[in-house]
Amino acid sequence: MQELSYEAQQTLSLILLSEATVANKPSIQKAKSASQSIKKDRAPHFAPVTFSEEHGVRFLHFGTWWVQGAMRISKPDFIELEYAQQMMAGLLFLDPHDKRLNQSKSFKPFHMVQLGLGTGALTKFAHKHFPKAKVTAVDLNPAVIVAARVMFNLPAPNDNLELLQTDALKYVTTKKHLESIDLLQVDLYDATARGPALSSKNFYQGCYDSLKSPGVMTVNLFGNHKSFKSNINNICNAFDNRVMIFQQVHDCNVVVIAFKGPSLEIDWKDVKGRAEFLERKYGLPTKSWVPGLRSENARQNSYLSI
Repeated sequence: MQELSYEAQQTLSLILLSEATVANKPSIQKAKSASQSIKKDRAPHFAPVTFSEEHGVRFLHFGTWWVQGAMRISKPDFIELEYAQQMMAGLLFLDPHDKRLNQSKSFKPFHMVQLGLGTGALTKFAHKHFPKAKVTAVDLNPAVIVAARVMFNLPAPNDNLELLQTDALKYVTTKKHLESIDLLQVDLYDATARGPALSSKNFYQGCYDSLKSPGVMTVNLFGNHKSFKSNINNICNAFDNRVMIFQQVHDCNVVVIAFKGPSLEIDWKDVKGRAEFLERKYGLPTKSWVPGLRSENARQNSYLSI
């Protein structure tokens, strides 16, 4: 997440999406009983979904100045924000095109999951560049799903693209999702965009359990938020300390990478070679990631061992 510039704040044009339009539901009817009213009161309350535009970039907000996602209008499939680009770092270590990862006992395709849809930048990128992979995006707020479809060019669901309106904790702790994900991307923030909406030991253990072996998770955290240390501790506990971090980028975003499966023993020149390939193939600034990963993580200077 990042805070909108002063100039954009001055020209901000808010557009509210009514939840009543979500999922093509019929018009709202009066409650027929007291029990129905109680159920309605217990429904989750979401901040308004709002938008702004500046210098050819459209931004998503949840009723505040904080940016929840962005799309360059002339390049709708490009991942605009730097931290969001780094959320694709799992590609350094797992290749969705690798046939060995698509020939499991269950014969299920490579599976990429985003917890927290936002503008759908990661989901669009994954679906476009890996059309044979299964891509699943999970978001609790139905209006966010509508916004991604209407305002940010997210394709309609199809055989390989699944959009789920559900709780991320419930998703990763549901038995049927056990060991079902190859690459997991976690970007869960509320309207204030200051700390993750889910950060408990139980949540990160669910993330670990939902990954296949090998599997990789990336998480967006705020380096200057009081929750940062507890999030790192909970991730390390769930992933047996097999965790690396990126250098902090704009507005204190720090992307964390966690690994499940066999130990990795890789020469940094091989990681650099993979990064160069990804940059040529997909236009991500992956070459710039390697020096930071190498210097930011203890005991990883000469050889990547995790």
